[in-house]
Amino acid sequence: MQFAASTSVNKAPFGQITESEFSPPWWALNRHIQTLWPRFIQRRTPVDLRWEQLDLPDGDFVELAWTPQQPDPKGLVVCFHGLEGSVRSHYANDMAAFLHKMGWQTVVMHFRGCGNRPNLTPRAYHSGDTEDAMYLLEKLQGRYPHLHRYAVGFSLGANMLLKLLGENIRQRWIKGAVAISPPLKLAECAVSIGRGFSQVYQRYLLNSMRNRLLGKMQQLDYSDLLDIDAEKVSSFKCFRDFDQYITAPLHGFDDADDYYQKCSAIHYLRHIQTPTLVLHSADDPFMNTKVIPRPDQISANVRVELSRKGGHVGFMQGTPWKPVIWTHQRVLSFLNENRAALA
Repeated sequence: MQFAASTSVNKAPFGQITESEFSPPWWALNRHIQTLWPRFIQRRTPVDLRWEQLDLPDGDFVELAWTPQQPDPKGLVVCFHGLEGSVRSHYANDMAAFLHKMGWQTVVMHFRGCGNRPNLTPRAYHSGDTEDAMYLLEKLQGRYPHLHRYAVGFSLGANMLLKLLGENIRQRWIKGAVAISPPLKLAECAVSIGRGFSQVYQRYLLNSMRNRLLGKMQQLDYSDLLDIDAEKVSSFKCFRDFDQYITAPLHGFDDADDYYQKCSAIHYLRHIQTPTLVLHSADDPFMNTKVIPRPDQISANVRVELSRKGGHVGFMQGTPWKPVIWTHQRVLSFLNENRAALA
């Protein structure tokens, strides 16, 4: 693992992989503490939310969670959560609350079925499903044509966002993007999360995925879409099982390997034309160092800031009784830099 030398990452040019300015405190050097403490120990920042149902062209819907209306917002930030996440996830809730406090209008898009209600069709969501996000961004462009719009993705949502930008190189929906802890190589991540203590994360997420699917199978007919029953679903032991028998056939992929290959954002980074910041930690317990891109795999519009420690969507500093999430300030500085450049 190599880092490009830089006296200040904020001044480092795009098209580089450089060392992050993030430095963990003595009490949170462990990657699992970085990952779990914000989720289970740190208190959530209070924020009032307004919910909106966005109807989709295929008769389904996604749910949007808006922070309170800003009278004169600095811009609009669209957030995309991670696997089995929502606005109630620590990273989404606290980022939205922080940016709102800093004068930005913020909205969290929930992937199908991840909001307050199950979605209406068998279709779910996955790491490369950009269709609903593009539909939302198009709608927001029509609603707020004179407001600078940005996007922040976390984990699965970060991978999806990078793929979206790589697929739509001439997009006009957003002026800039930040991807936090993206699983850039899905096959590698599926292997890594099944090893050691990381299996705890897989069991937790897989249990949520199984239960969500089993609940929908009681309401919707999957017989023409999946050759599977509730007993088989309950027997899944890893992400690859779920992706092989559910994600792939349900969303038009040949198998899990086909899904991983076509939806891994690593293949799209070199095509991105939008100013994009990628924040990644080399000790991310959901992944391994093989997911870290090479300089020749990113475009001149992408900047990867790599930290040695930080966990998965962690990047926690401060004290045990008053932790601070470093990515809040880093995202804010990126937004302010981009906004100033457009002025």
